[in-house]
Amino acid sequence: MNIKIGDIVTRPSYQRDLLFRVIAINDSEAGKYATLIGEDVRLIADAPCTDLEVVDAKEQDQRKKQEEELLERSLELIQQDYRLVREKTEYSMTNGYSHSHRLFQIPGKVLHVDGDPNYLRKCLLVYEKIGVPVYGVHCVEPEMPEKVGKLIEDVRPDILVLTGHDAYSKGKGNKDDLLAYRHSKHYIQTVQEARKRVGNLDQLVIFAGACQSHFELLIQAGANFASSPSRVNIHALDPVYVVAKLSFTPFTDRINVWDVLRNTLTGAKGLGGVETKGLLRTGMPYESDE
Repeated sequence: MNIKIGDIVTRPSYQRDLLFRVIAINDSEAGKYATLIGEDVRLIADAPCTDLEVVDAKEQDQRKKQEEELLERSLELIQQDYRLVREKTEYSMTNGYSHSHRLFQIPGKVLHVDGDPNYLRKCLLVYEKIGVPVYGVHCVEPEMPEKVGKLIEDVRPDILVLTGHDAYSKGKGNKDDLLAYRHSKHYIQTVQEARKRVGNLDQLVIFAGACQSHFELLIQAGANFASSPSRVNIHALDPVYVVAKLSFTPFTDRINVWDVLRNTLTGAKGLGGVETKGLLRTGMPYESDE
């Protein structure tokens, strides 16, 4: 089958487990190879065109429906957590509902820097749906270290998300060898640059990484949350679910790492982090009490 740029494909050698989009085709001595990016996971990969199968529109629609059902379940958990937090806060601030002043809430502000414009659009839609204030920027991974400082100064976020694509190649080294990763070094350098601007882990909360990223070095560089402890793929929207928990947890509370991970689509194999304070602030009154 003739594989073209833009085709949606699967890899039969991997049991057709994931959908990919073809972004480049290159000739080599071994034949034609395609560069692929995941449709729903933040993975970039190279594969021989002979190991690719184009997915028809009907199957794409079926997979998309399954994906949407999974996302809705995760969103319901996030919204349920938020309702519980709001009820608890309202009870406390109104002295057991002894007065009726309305409250307002200010969730943490997000700067989301993404190496993939399609994933960024998906994430921005979910941020909007759950009410997280966000400023999104598309920036390819190698350019992130030099641009993040100015973005932090301009946006002044509470939460910084650095993500896009990554991949770990066993053929290039063991999992501790940074040279075996596609973009981990760029995320690490970007986290380091961000920490030069804001060193306190509670004043700027950072999520960094993509599929199969070097989790340990990202945490050492100063990320609060990162991927991928078991070098597995993470879902395109996992950073949003991490951010939602951070953004809607009161700043007086500390967040248990598992409470963050349980609402993600990947879980503890793909994501991890350190204990971090919430970022939600509540005030009153919401409107004139006259």
